[in-house]
Amino acid sequence: MELLKLNKRTEFDLNKKLNREYAQFSEFINHLKKKELPNKIISSINRDIEAINTFTDSEKELRKLISKTQSQIINLLEKELKLVTKNHYRNTWLAIGMAAFGVPIGVVFGTSLGNMGLMSIGLPLGMLIGMALGSQMDKKAFDEGRQLDIEM
Repeated sequence: MELLKLNKRTEFDLNKKLNREYAQFSEFINHLKKKELPNKIISSINRDIEAINTFTDSEKELRKLISKTQSQIINLLEKELKLVTKNHYRNTWLAIGMAAFGVPIGVVFGTSLGNMGLMSIGLPLGMLIGMALGSQMDKKAFDEGRQLDIEM
């Protein structure tokens, strides 16, 4: 089974944001064609592509649909096949690091030095810790061949 092609739409050529979203999604689908995917995953992705190809509402709604569909496909690939995009873990762990590590570190700094204004020092430290952990996970995914050659 093969992935469907995303139809080019000429009626939306003037909308730069939509064209950018459309091109990114099309490139994403082309990268997926290079991978060997199970038929169950391919049929699910094909249903999503067909929904985009037959969509007739406004440009704004089409952009939302493309973005939502792309996120759903990425989540499906991560959940079922452990495939991720470039820097996926880094971007995810950046936010987790700020919340899980940065805030507690900031509170420790603030309370130990008696100045809660220093609490903000923890956020960049947590961000760095999260980025480091995420980069390690991205490198592991690349070494195992689980990384798609596209960044979202």
